[in-house]
Amino acid sequence: MMAPLRHLEKGVAYQFKDAALAEQALTHRSANSLNNERLEFLGDSVLGFLIAEELSLRFPLAPEGELSRMRAGLVNQQSLADIATRLGIGELLILGPGELKSGGRQRASILADALEAVLGAIYSDGGLDACRACVLRLFDGQFLKHISSELHKDAKTQLQETLQARALPVPRYEVVTVEGTDHEQIFVVSCHVTLLPDATTGKGRNRRLAEQDAAGQALRAIES
Repeated sequence: MMAPLRHLEKGVAYQFKDAALAEQALTHRSANSLNNERLEFLGDSVLGFLIAEELSLRFPLAPEGELSRMRAGLVNQQSLADIATRLGIGELLILGPGELKSGGRQRASILADALEAVLGAIYSDGGLDACRACVLRLFDGQFLKHISSELHKDAKTQLQETLQARALPVPRYEVVTVEGTDHEQIFVVSCHVTLLPDATTGKGRNRRLAEQDAAGQALRAIES
């Protein structure tokens, strides 16, 4: 385990006091009954808290809905698997024969779980401050990339992601009226979401713009 441990420590920029924790974090349930599931559970909770904390600090004026969307974009299976791949965690995993044959070292779910387990191990070994420093190093590029993409999302996309993050139905849009002459039409569209008692209303020169306006009104109502 000495060489894999050194490789892991170099990647996460953390030196373990208890090497057994690092080994457990890299052990899949297919290989041993003493595996990384409990550390993964711990790491998932700690990671969620630390990302929420950092987003709150970076965006002190952002409403809860926007912070939730950003956290969901940062902490998901694919983003965690990407970081794990960058660290070379797949090659360090201790897997059972079945998982080895079926390509477990490249499976996104296994990689994501292993990264969370490693973070749980760091938290157990060095405490919250050590884990925070590691998370901020690993996710700094992800913060910048995700935040940049968030700035370019339209209101309809943001509203749908807000509802999906809460496991709620997608919004429903209806054309209420079309006002004006053929060459100067104004569309009035309503947006119905389960979080709001009343539909919001938007206007625009075409249906798409009116839906965007109505979605923006719904977002503001939810976040207030």
